[in-house]
Amino acid sequence: MNAIEIKALGFSYGDVPVLHGVNLTVEQGESVCLLGRNGSGKSTLARLINGLLLPKEGEVRVFGMSSADKDSLFEIRKRAGMVFQNPDNQTVASIVEDDLAFGPENIGVPPEEIGERITEALAAVGMEAYRRSTPTRLSGGQKQRIAIAGELALRPDILILDESTSMLDPRGRKEVMNVITRLNREKNMTVINITHYMDEAVGCDRAVVLSGGTVVADGSPQEIFSMGARLEEYGLGLPKAAYIAQKLTENGLPLPKGIFTAETLGDKLCESFQKD
Repeated sequence: MNAIEIKALGFSYGDVPVLHGVNLTVEQGESVCLLGRNGSGKSTLARLINGLLLPKEGEVRVFGMSSADKDSLFEIRKRAGMVFQNPDNQTVASIVEDDLAFGPENIGVPPEEIGERITEALAAVGMEAYRRSTPTRLSGGQKQRIAIAGELALRPDILILDESTSMLDPRGRKEVMNVITRLNREKNMTVINITHYMDEAVGCDRAVVLSGGTVVADGSPQEIFSMGARLEEYGLGLPKAAYIAQKLTENGLPLPKGIFTAETLGDKLCESFQKD
């Protein structure tokens, strides 16, 4: 089943065009990374999927519901949760459990069910022990996991992350991405991850590249990172492991193509040294 269907989508802020001719389909349970340089339209596309913005041209459908239908917008926003760059901007209460209760209360979830949703959401992100903590005293990674839990309390089918790890240190990024990967694989949650970290894209099912407000490449991460010079044209680089492998090859160490993760790089280096 298609979770998201986008056809001939166009959008502009006033007289400034941002997106044009965007066509994209995402299946339920897929994990998709949106890549591209700043200003390519990634965040705008995310807000159009979530229903925070409405198309000027074309159509956006979420589980068959058109965002152009005002009667469907509430349901679309429930089913497509969004986590933003700065978790502090999504914090509305001084206690974690009160913060997580805010969303369900506003959509009319019965009080007896809200507690169950909070428990379930905190367990999903590994933050059960922080139920009565103060969000401002948490680390960046913990705050972002709480922000994700706040969306999970609404029980969405799609989770959209708009540069949600960009303000975190490497440990915080790893914590958040572990949660996202687990939700995708264990809960069959559809994930749309907007990121500048190419290592995050390696673990996705698909990578979609935007440039100049339209989709210019769509395929597996391996296919995208094998585009060579076109990557630079779209303002992208290689994952760290792929970059290191490339430099080692350029300096005389023969390594096979298609190395994109640290684990694969380590294995291939061991094999190379054993041959020597």
